[in-house]
Amino acid sequence: MRKLWLLAALAALLSCASEKKQDEGASKALVIFYSQTGATRAVAEELQKQLGADIEAIEAVEAYDGDFQATIQRSQQERAEGVLPEIKPVEADLSQYDVIFIGYPVWFGTFAPPVESFIKNYDLSGKRIITFCTFGSGGLDSSTADMQRALPDADVVMGYGVRNARIESAPAEIEYFLKSNKMVEGEVDLLPDYSAPQPVSEEEIAIYDAACGDYPMLHAQPVRVGKAATAAMTYYLYEAEENGQMLKVKVQVGNEEGAKPEFTEVLRAI
Repeated sequence: MRKLWLLAALAALLSCASEKKQDEGASKALVIFYSQTGATRAVAEELQKQLGADIEAIEAVEAYDGDFQATIQRSQQERAEGVLPEIKPVEADLSQYDVIFIGYPVWFGTFAPPVESFIKNYDLSGKRIITFCTFGSGGLDSSTADMQRALPDADVVMGYGVRNARIESAPAEIEYFLKSNKMVEGEVDLLPDYSAPQPVSEEEIAIYDAACGDYPMLHAQPVRVGKAATAAMTYYLYEAEENGQMLKVKVQVGNEEGAKPEFTEVLRAI
């Protein structure tokens, strides 16, 4: 309920900002992001387009320009040494924005180090911060919680996340996210609450396996599941066990005949 209240308040704020923009010619929403492979940039640019917001990239002075393994090794070394990468100065005047969308790839379950440098180097007190991210399996929930702890004087709200393997779905999902939270005009079929979790059936196990079986980093086995549906899609929220840890795994299936189940996100205990 708190998230819904915050998002409703954000909608009102964005609406006021939009009216003020027309009067003063100034935007009160900023999309700022770090992207290494281009996936987070694609999401940021789609958000900027649909919101009509300003946009800026966070850039590391020494770019993470190696391959995946080189990036992981450098990031692990920086974490072990307690070092953050230096970033180039941000050009946007942050004092002019009430709402800031902060985007990043998820590394080690949280926002990439250049974003940590940004939030430590700039005053975001009193701002409404909306997170968005790209990831291999999940991390929107855990990274948002980390940002809430890092920015106790800002109003940090969990926004939108998408798996890198599903980046082509981002434009439609961003539109749904923005409209369903009244950040832009338009009506959508709102997703109802998930049903109470029940022990999984053989059919529900088959749906889970079809969605998640090809992802090598997820070995959790489904135990229970809750469901919700719109006219276009059925959503499954599985409770799954992996090495004694309970995870929540999101899967969705289009309601049209022959639609394939899609693994969309892992929610890990925070």
